[in-house]
Amino acid sequence: MQETISLVLTLSAIIAFSPFLAKLLRVPTTPVEIILGSVLAFIGLLHEHELFALVAEFGFLYLMFIAGTEINLKKIIKIDKSILNRAFIYLSLLYFLSFIISIYFKLSNVFIVILPLISVGLIATLKKEYGKNTSWLPLAMVVGSIGEIVSIAVLTIASEAFQTGLSIILLKTIFTLVLFIALILALLYTLRMIFWWYPELAPILMPHLDNKEQDFRLSMAILFSFIALMLYLDLELAFGAFIAGMFIPTFFQHKDQLPGKLESYGFGFVIPIFFVHVGTSFNLSALYVDGLISTALLVTGLMIGIRLLAAMVFNQVGSIKDSMLLGLSHSMPLTLLIAIATLAYHQHSIDTFHYYAFILASLFEVIFVMLAIKLIVHPPAFIKKFFHEKV
Repeated sequence: MQETISLVLTLSAIIAFSPFLAKLLRVPTTPVEIILGSVLAFIGLLHEHELFALVAEFGFLYLMFIAGTEINLKKIIKIDKSILNRAFIYLSLLYFLSFIISIYFKLSNVFIVILPLISVGLIATLKKEYGKNTSWLPLAMVVGSIGEIVSIAVLTIASEAFQTGLSIILLKTIFTLVLFIALILALLYTLRMIFWWYPELAPILMPHLDNKEQDFRLSMAILFSFIALMLYLDLELAFGAFIAGMFIPTFFQHKDQLPGKLESYGFGFVIPIFFVHVGTSFNLSALYVDGLISTALLVTGLMIGIRLLAAMVFNQVGSIKDSMLLGLSHSMPLTLLIAIATLAYHQHSIDTFHYYAFILASLFEVIFVMLAIKLIVHPPAFIKKFFHEKV
């Protein structure tokens, strides 16, 4: 009982005070929560508990749901074809470079899946800091959204591959996933026609004046319905949560404040618990393991490097500076990197050493990338002079 009380009080303190510590250190709150989870677990204030693990799992699914709310399918459909073509070339380059690097360095096949991962979660924090009127952030969000859809699909397939390897079951999973995507596209098209013919339907489902939190209730119903569907189809739950999130901005554009409302609940409660739980899985004593930090730095360098290289396909859309910022903004797939590393570790596809290396790399990426973007957007005099001469 005392251990449970200690666990609850410690989690409460982390949730309450980690934003203050993040502001003091001038870093995002997420790395702070992971580090605090690791440190406090090391000294014995946090420990594994069934309820802790359950809330953390829901926190991860809710995070994927929030990531989905960043994507409006109607806007993606209207993307200029030249941008769309460059986006697919960019993503193809990421996977091609990852394959070449994995072969050259004789790395595990897991690296082919992990190195190209893209998540728009932390790009949202960049929008808050640098504003929506920048020339590179809207493009980074659009391309990142497509990249995240691909990454989530890869996550779903990788999850089954880690469990069964190359087997009939894996082929069945891929077929089920393709069928699921086809059904979702059909559903989206049908709903689009329904909402077009009956535009009053959206305000009925989510009223403008809502004193019963109907918008939040319907959002949760959509989320849990997709989780139930993924359980039935035996597909990765995160993919269902992500698709569920996409329904909110696509069909309920009149509730433009709803994504922020959903974020407030998630980032104020369940999502921090997920990151703290991730931190507890990292043993601080592993930092003394020979080669761990260098391996984490190698992963960090590779993930950032291939994005900067691939992002050059957008040079004709903007400047070299904008292309670099786009590549850097995609170099923080914190949640997906941790998710795939956790899946691979639990299915014994990677050992403890590489699991810790990936967790550490995810933290390094956030710190390095945030610093690099700040230096490029608000450069010191010598960097400003360099770009003035080269661009």
